[in-house]
Amino acid sequence: MLRIFNTLSRQKEEFRPQGETVTLYVCGVTPYDDSHVGHAMSYVVFDVVRRWLEHRGYRVRHIQNFTDIDDKIIARAAATGLAPVELADRMSARYLEEMEALNVLRAHVYPRVTEEIPAILAMVEGLVEKGYAYPVGTDVYFRVTREPSYGALAGRSLDGMMAGSRVEVAPGKEHPMDFVLWKGAKVGEPSWPSPWGEGRPGWHIECSAMSVKYLGPSIDLHGGGQDLIFPHHENEIAQSEASTGVRPFVRCWMHNGLLQMGETKMSKSLGNLVSIREAVERYGADALRLFVLSSHYRAPLRWSDESVAAMRQGVQRLLEALAAPARAEAGEGLDPLPFRDRFEAAMDDDFNASQGVGVLFDLAREINRTSAAGSDVAGAQALLRDLGGVLGLRLASEGPDHRLVAGLMELLIDLRAEARVGRQWAVADRIRDRLGAMGIELRDSPEGTTWRWEAT
Repeated sequence: MLRIFNTLSRQKEEFRPQGETVTLYVCGVTPYDDSHVGHAMSYVVFDVVRRWLEHRGYRVRHIQNFTDIDDKIIARAAATGLAPVELADRMSARYLEEMEALNVLRAHVYPRVTEEIPAILAMVEGLVEKGYAYPVGTDVYFRVTREPSYGALAGRSLDGMMAGSRVEVAPGKEHPMDFVLWKGAKVGEPSWPSPWGEGRPGWHIECSAMSVKYLGPSIDLHGGGQDLIFPHHENEIAQSEASTGVRPFVRCWMHNGLLQMGETKMSKSLGNLVSIREAVERYGADALRLFVLSSHYRAPLRWSDESVAAMRQGVQRLLEALAAPARAEAGEGLDPLPFRDRFEAAMDDDFNASQGVGVLFDLAREINRTSAAGSDVAGAQALLRDLGGVLGLRLASEGPDHRLVAGLMELLIDLRAEARVGRQWAVADRIRDRLGAMGIELRDSPEGTTWRWEAT
């Protein structure tokens, strides 16, 4: 039984999708610059959520938006001499390349704000007609006082939200917390015609319109970072439920913790970021994924080069286990089923991938020990690759073909063993020392000799 922590109820709940297909919406990026590893954290998390659901036999429909018109895009485009749409297209394409490098599954649809204006306008007009929204000149605002449950996701009252927020002061607003659905155009900015004049959508309305259009009025899972709980997701709930009359808008809200650089979250605006492209080139995609999955998805994670480098060593340990002699001809060997059971129990407990990663390393250690003892590990190796795939790990050597390296290492270990039996200590020591100079450590035990490559 899969149980998921629901941000709205603040407890783990049994996952019961509404239909045969699980509906999943994940808030996407604003494509004005290279994506950073803070983005990678969120999208790796929800990639693993989707992969686990599919592994468990669910069909998943996954939607993720691009906010391709925004103040930051307009400002960056002006600074670079590009049109906003050109900048957004270029950075959206780069984002998809970065996700491909990270082995993140493609969403089924990536709707863009600029392509969804009719759906957004229809939702705003409907809210005005129902009295949930009101125009002020060319702007349109949502009446938060019409929604008695407003603030439930954040666990705050209207007064509490006002005290902890930067409230937009604008003439004509009925309540300080009313938020904009449609923004009147400024000179020189992209705009679209509307019943209230030229303008463009507010930030929050886009996700509601896209989610309802592509997934329906009530969805199973909605994901994003914890920094989106308020105001973005709070506002999504209010405007979506007011628009459709269907409650709940989302059956289970999932929010990942934030990646920190020092004491603050990693963000473009703060300038304290490491790009996904840079991190993948430096450490490899599997190491970056292991780093993200090394703590529970709801917990904050602190970035450090040392921590990610350690995960690169972890990837190498998994590769070594996959390259160990399978010895299928040896008969009964390592039973992989207890490891599968532990992994599934961890993942069914609110996608506890950090425990799942621990199972992978336990399995890898047993594969190496059992193989060195001359027993069969073929089934265990197949399971290691299968479960690694559930976590999105490619587990493919990024250097020379690992099977070739493993075969050569087995030959050298056999030659060294023969030298030791023949009391040719100098030859045996030379093999060990030359390998050590290349970063390969030999480990002797009563069960045999194993090796480990200290990747640089």
